[in-house]
Amino acid sequence: MDAVSECALDAAAPGQRVARPAVVRDLGRQPYAPVWHAMQRFTDARTDATDDELWVVEHDPVFTLGQAGKDEHVLAPGDIPVLHVDRGGQVTYHGPGQIVIYPLLQLRRLGIGVRDYVCRIEQAIIDTLDEWNIGAERQDGAPGVYVAGAKVAALGIRVRRGCTFHGLAFNVAMDLEPFRRINPCGYQGLQVTSVVDLGGPSGMAAVKPVLLGHLARQFGLDLQPTSELPDLTDAA
Repeated sequence: MDAVSECALDAAAPGQRVARPAVVRDLGRQPYAPVWHAMQRFTDARTDATDDELWVVEHDPVFTLGQAGKDEHVLAPGDIPVLHVDRGGQVTYHGPGQIVIYPLLQLRRLGIGVRDYVCRIEQAIIDTLDEWNIGAERQDGAPGVYVAGAKVAALGIRVRRGCTFHGLAFNVAMDLEPFRRINPCGYQGLQVTSVVDLGGPSGMAAVKPVLLGHLARQFGLDLQPTSELPDLTDAA
């Protein structure tokens, strides 16, 4: 059974349950490493009583390589730093104008597996784009969301003790030139696009609440925004 068919199996399940609380923290613009290490600390310290969280962030320019990432896919990084990190996937770029959301969820409590988790993130992005009449889709064997073959959102996840960290990167209104310095997600010549280039809004503020709302619906979450930030002291 292919990935698209698997995604169609349990599309409504969490929404049929009582919504679980999930704290939403908007971190603003941050360098990558402190947020990454804070995610690790949160995941290692959490217990069954810990509420799920969604961290929303816009990163300073950085290339990240996943656990199986090959340096050969970084063609010409120039002045943009390259970090090897502990998510799945190959190489991607984060930078201003891109919404990054890190769902810090306990899958067992939500009653879903890793495949369903990935499918639900993709569906939330697809539904978000549909708000602006942008038709998006999955591609079998290549996680993420695409419009006419061009990638508009990338996924890179990690699951530890049944708890998720890392997450999604959604191109809203950003300089796409750095993607030409890499083979995005390990695919030579893969085209990359953004919401504004597809005729959608150019403001992050217009897209964030829509995407968060669709993520909440997919995972059956009651979002509870807070102004408190995690400890971003980078002691790693």
